Amino acid sequence: MFAELSSHVAELSARLAELDRKLIELHKADPRSRLLAEVPGIGPISALTLAMTVDARQFRSGRHFAAWLGLTPKQKSTGGKPRLGGISRQGNERLRQLLVLGATAVIRLVRPGSRQATAWLLALVQRRPRKVAAVALANKMARIAWAMMTSGEAYRPQRAAT
Repeated sequence: MFAELSSHVAELSARLAELDRKLIELHKADPRSRLLAEVPGIGPISALTLAMTVDARQFRSGRHFAAWLGLTPKQKSTGGKPRLGGISRQGNERLRQLLVLGATAVIRLVRPGSRQATAWLLALVQRRPRKVAAVALANKMARIAWAMMTSGEAYRPQRAAT
């Protein structure tokens, strides 16, 4: 039984390696995907998924795009007091997961002086739990991706915090 299981694992590993190779080829062939992969937290798979599934022109702004992904907080306002709840989680679940996962990776590696350490991100990580900060960063990444897809410009990194 173990020998048979081992052969199935080897087959699956070979199949996964082939699929990874095809994904990287697709990523390299798509100029929008290569452009999006420059954003910290967006890797080849996330960039390719964004490039293939999203038509950025259908959204009026980056905020509308982030809301479509379900990365904006729900409104729980009453009596003139604005209150924001958790994220709506409506929209494309796969893209939201990819962006939050990429943001989590960036937050895990952020240190003062690192390339991704902007003043905004360092302050956010200090005052909020890491998961909340990851969703906020994913929201920002979605807005950046929308701006890049609509304008066609390359990613311009913010200066790192000192």
